Amino acid sequence: MKIANMHTAKTQLSSLVEDALAGEEVIIARRGQPVVRLQAIQQTGTSRKIGSLPSLLKRMPDDFNDSFDDWEETLA
Repeated sequence: MKIANMHTAKTQLSSLVEDALAGEEVIIARRGQPVVRLQAIQQTGTSRKIGSLPSLLKRMPDDFNDSFDDWEETLA
Protein backbone atom coordinates (compact mmCIF):
# COMPACT_ATOMS: atom_id res chain seq x y z
CA MET A 1 0.00 0.00 0.00
CA LYS A 2 1.29 3.44 -0.95
CA ILE A 3 0.22 6.54 1.01
CA ALA A 4 0.80 9.99 -0.49
CA ASN A 5 -0.03 13.41 0.91
CA MET A 6 -1.92 15.99 -1.16
CA HIS A 7 1.19 17.81 -2.35
CA THR A 8 2.83 14.58 -3.50
CA ALA A 9 -0.41 13.48 -5.17
CA LYS A 10 -0.54 16.76 -7.12
CA THR A 11 3.03 16.58 -8.30
CA GLN A 12 3.20 12.82 -8.95
CA LEU A 13 -0.35 12.00 -10.05
CA SER A 14 0.73 10.17 -13.21
CA SER A 15 3.03 7.91 -11.23
CA LEU A 16 0.33 7.20 -8.63
CA VAL A 17 -2.16 6.36 -11.38
CA GLU A 18 0.31 3.93 -12.93
CA ASP A 19 0.78 2.29 -9.53
CA ALA A 20 -3.00 1.94 -9.13
CA LEU A 21 -3.31 0.47 -12.63
CA ALA A 22 -0.63 -2.06 -11.69
CA GLY A 23 -2.86 -3.20 -8.82
CA GLU A 24 -1.19 -1.36 -5.96
CA GLU A 25 -3.46 0.28 -3.40
CA VAL A 26 -2.86 4.04 -3.38
CA ILE A 27 -4.21 6.21 -0.56
CA ILE A 28 -4.13 10.00 -0.60
CA ALA A 29 -4.03 11.66 2.81
CA ARG A 30 -4.71 15.17 4.07
CA ARG A 31 -2.87 16.20 7.22
CA GLY A 32 -1.96 12.56 7.82
CA GLN A 33 -5.55 11.29 7.59
CA PRO A 34 -6.52 9.04 4.65
CA VAL A 35 -9.22 10.73 2.56
CA VAL A 36 -9.16 9.10 -0.90
CA ARG A 37 -8.37 5.70 -2.38
CA LEU A 38 -7.06 5.72 -5.94
CA GLN A 39 -8.32 2.59 -7.67
CA ALA A 40 -8.27 1.33 -11.25
CA ILE A 41 -11.61 0.84 -13.00
CA GLN A 42 -12.28 -2.70 -14.14
CA GLN A 43 -12.86 -2.80 -17.89
CA THR A 44 -15.97 -4.75 -18.88
CA GLY A 45 -14.66 -5.83 -22.26
CA THR A 46 -17.83 -4.77 -24.05
CA SER A 47 -17.62 -1.99 -26.55
CA ARG A 48 -20.14 -0.20 -28.65
CA LYS A 49 -20.31 -1.17 -32.26
CA ILE A 50 -20.47 1.79 -34.60
CA GLY A 51 -23.39 1.53 -36.98
CA SER A 52 -25.51 -0.88 -34.92
CA LEU A 53 -28.66 1.28 -35.03
CA PRO A 54 -29.79 0.13 -38.50
CA SER A 55 -29.95 -3.48 -37.30
CA LEU A 56 -32.12 -2.39 -34.37
CA LEU A 57 -34.46 -0.52 -36.69
CA LYS A 58 -34.90 -3.61 -38.85
CA ARG A 59 -36.25 -5.49 -35.83
CA MET A 60 -38.91 -2.89 -34.96
CA PRO A 61 -42.44 -3.92 -35.86
CA ASP A 62 -44.15 -2.10 -38.72
CA ASP A 63 -46.92 -0.85 -36.41
CA PHE A 64 -44.49 0.70 -33.92
CA ASN A 65 -45.85 4.25 -34.35
CA ASP A 66 -49.51 3.19 -34.36
CA SER A 67 -49.65 3.02 -30.58
CA PHE A 68 -48.74 6.72 -30.35
CA ASP A 69 -51.55 7.99 -32.58
CA ASP A 70 -53.93 8.56 -29.67
CA TRP A 71 -51.44 9.75 -27.03
CA GLU A 72 -52.99 13.22 -26.80
CA GLU A 73 -56.37 11.69 -25.93
CA THR A 74 -54.77 9.55 -23.25
CA LEU A 75 -53.11 12.55 -21.59
CA ALA A 76 -56.26 14.72 -21.67
